[in-house]
Amino acid sequence: MLRDITLGQYYNTSSPLHDMDPRTKILGVIFYMVVLFMASSVWEYALAALFTAFVIKLSRVPISFITRGLKPLVMIMGFTLALNLLMTSTGNELFHWWIFRVTDDGVALAVKMAVRLVLLVMGTSLLTLTTSPIALTGGIERLLSPLSRIGVPSHEIAMMMSIALRFIPTIMEETDKIIKAQTSRGADFESGNLIQRVKAMIPILVPLFAGAFRRADELAVAMECRCYNGGAGRTSLRELRFRRIDAMALIVGVVLLAAMIGLKILAAGGIA
Repeated sequence: MLRDITLGQYYNTSSPLHDMDPRTKILGVIFYMVVLFMASSVWEYALAALFTAFVIKLSRVPISFITRGLKPLVMIMGFTLALNLLMTSTGNELFHWWIFRVTDDGVALAVKMAVRLVLLVMGTSLLTLTTSPIALTGGIERLLSPLSRIGVPSHEIAMMMSIALRFIPTIMEETDKIIKAQTSRGADFESGNLIQRVKAMIPILVPLFAGAFRRADELAVAMECRCYNGGAGRTSLRELRFRRIDAMALIVGVVLLAAMIGLKILAAGGIA
């Protein structure tokens, strides 16, 4: 299960999405999230799904690699489905048992939330899958650079965010190794009640935190040895530049947002 987490991983290949400016992809993800949270009708979700499929095809990242990142979210999706099914009281009743009441509005809302979560994970994971950690750091720093005029440490914030994303798969891999090592020593993480299972996690958490602090210390020493002193006076080996493909991508993002607003206007007018 831990190996299925794709957040923070970089898939090295050649594609138009890999060649885009990281700032374009970050802004594109923001547009994409706004579009998903605006979607409410079937046509709006269909538009978002078609756009997601197009971007995945453009990225040349295998769909099996992207969908693998959905496996750790099965429990969250199940909880979301159950919560929306049982907590929605409007609509026609489909099923009733004890204090639980399932309606058609609850089913529709649960399906919409599940689709939104799937599209959100698949779409946003493309940011790290198609952008190297160094490029992602540079993109975040450039987008936050106007805030540096009021004292916001844009470079340091970008560095912390990129390091955090970069170490997610590393920590997950180390957790998997610790679980296998403890299991080979006879540890049982499946049986027992809730309290016993929580206690069984202690042999995992202690070496995991120790390893994380060790890695953080080694990284700090390595940065000091390379005379890293923050963003003051630093230059970049590769300067970020907007190209024609970046302008086209931003135009597509604006058009997608406008199309979503248009669908909502049509739905409000009773046409859709």
